[in-house]
Amino acid sequence: MRQGSHSPIGVFDSGVGGLTVLKALMAHLPHESTVYLGDTARVPYGTKSGEVVTRYSLKNAQFLLERGVKLLVVACNTASSVALPALEAALPIPVVGVIAPGAKAALERTRGGGVGVIGTPGTIRSGAYQRALEAADPQVRVKARACPLFVPLAEEGWTTGDVPFLTAREYLAEFARDGVDTLVLGCTHYPLLKGVIAEVVGPRVSLVDSAEATAEAVAALLAERGGLASAAHTAPTHEYYVTDVPERFVEVGARFLGRPIPAAEQVDLTF
Repeated sequence: MRQGSHSPIGVFDSGVGGLTVLKALMAHLPHESTVYLGDTARVPYGTKSGEVVTRYSLKNAQFLLERGVKLLVVACNTASSVALPALEAALPIPVVGVIAPGAKAALERTRGGGVGVIGTPGTIRSGAYQRALEAADPQVRVKARACPLFVPLAEEGWTTGDVPFLTAREYLAEFARDGVDTLVLGCTHYPLLKGVIAEVVGPRVSLVDSAEATAEAVAALLAERGGLASAAHTAPTHEYYVTDVPERFVEVGARFLGRPIPAAEQVDLTF
């Protein structure tokens, strides 16, 4: 299918978390159409090998390419950390991950006190954020910590109150002690907990939302390539596909997207 400026942006994640990236894209690029794929049958990606995640990612990308997307956003930190080179080599369209934009935004904000990174165990174990930060600034001091309980808290809607606050304090107290002044939310679920995270780390620590940074990177890339959709064109459309349990995706996803999801179509990517 031939792509043009009014072709949609493709976004994939292993589940609902990538909807925070889609939310940011919709806010920054309100005239763009989108196609979102949540690979809910194979979630989570963080516990799987890099080879398997790359294979899943290539299938996801092929599905979206067949729907005529003009740019692919890998809205999954795990896939961004291991599959980006294979995706860039295989696809005829631009590919944007969530790690490089988040790292770039963190280096722009830090005042020299060091950068903290929080994410799933798989993302932190991959060292992808640490490598991206240190490649751009060899002098930067990076402290990384996995926060696995944040994902179920976000999905269950436990984003305020004592339970998320005490969990965040257990995970994040060391960042304040170590003088970190910038903290990267290195998981697409974590923006839902931004309020409680900010409360724990305090006002001197700047929070970097990788979803927002990724949306800004996509907007800049499309503008540079002359690929932005025009406001004069027809109203944008937003399609949602999942590989399992669409009802659960619609219910939980609305919290991540910040608006109702009319419906999600289940598709089979096991070919």
